[in-house]
Amino acid sequence: MLKRLPQNEDPNLLVGFGSSDDAGIYRLDDQTAIVTTADFITPPVNDPYLYGQIAAANALSDVYAMGGRPLTCLNLVAFPSGKLDSDILHGIISGALNKITEAGAVLAGGHSVEDDEPKFGLAVTGIVHPQRYWRNSGAQAGDALILTKPLGSGVLFNANLKGWVSETALRACCNALVTLNRTAAEVLTRFTVHAATDITGFGLSGHALEMAEGSRVTMEIVVDAIPVMDEALEMYRRGVTTGVNPHNRRLAAGKTTISAQLPNWHEEILFDPQTSGGLLAAVPEAEAEPLLKALQLAGVSRAVRIGRVIPFDDPSFLRYT
Repeated sequence: MLKRLPQNEDPNLLVGFGSSDDAGIYRLDDQTAIVTTADFITPPVNDPYLYGQIAAANALSDVYAMGGRPLTCLNLVAFPSGKLDSDILHGIISGALNKITEAGAVLAGGHSVEDDEPKFGLAVTGIVHPQRYWRNSGAQAGDALILTKPLGSGVLFNANLKGWVSETALRACCNALVTLNRTAAEVLTRFTVHAATDITGFGLSGHALEMAEGSRVTMEIVVDAIPVMDEALEMYRRGVTTGVNPHNRRLAAGKTTISAQLPNWHEEILFDPQTSGGLLAAVPEAEAEPLLKALQLAGVSRAVRIGRVIPFDDPSFLRYT
């Protein structure tokens, strides 16, 4: 729909809605550009404070995915004040403020509306050098693909509604989601990043596909190398899924080849919608191992290499082996 609108011709708008990047970028001068984004989600957990933390980490991630540093945040609140106590909203905002502060940003205000279902997120403004930002296009044949967080939050949250997920697995999942992509992004800035994005609602396949299409390359991903959250595959094996999986699978149809011998339930992890997922980066092959070592030393313990970039193999932008 956005592509049907008139394109902005302002030369200072370096990244706008004409592409599927994670945030917009507007140049202020030769040294500074602003990164601007907004994101909000419905509650994936019952705990208000944890919900606020997850929602804030999720929104802040788009700035990190562009190579930027967040500065200011505005709360985006939809809340049923006639149904839920104000202490719940206070808990949500307190959780968000915890992550905003951890990011080195500030909360500057926000906006609220009455709604039947709680929704919360942030509008975030950050900064980046106008010649050093990352896009989700630009991956080059020969690059290595690095993923910094495991997959599986979508199915785990749905399975948790059935009481099937262990407390240990759910805690580990939430810990991953409230972990900011700040450290991973800061480490990546010390290396050559040809393309980057964060894995969120479209799942690994959807976001990798955007990167591959934008770069006109094929991404070859080794399924066994993909980090997966504990019990996520077991939930798919037991028949749990999400309402978004079919949509994400349709997005990849005709552009994806799965040559790995997988049962259908195992394939679903490739389309699992993430909240506050990790960064996916395409970096030169020679820098892959030093980057992984640097990420591990910085505490990004689940970062792994999941594949490589090869010349475009029509019609497959994605190839799972």
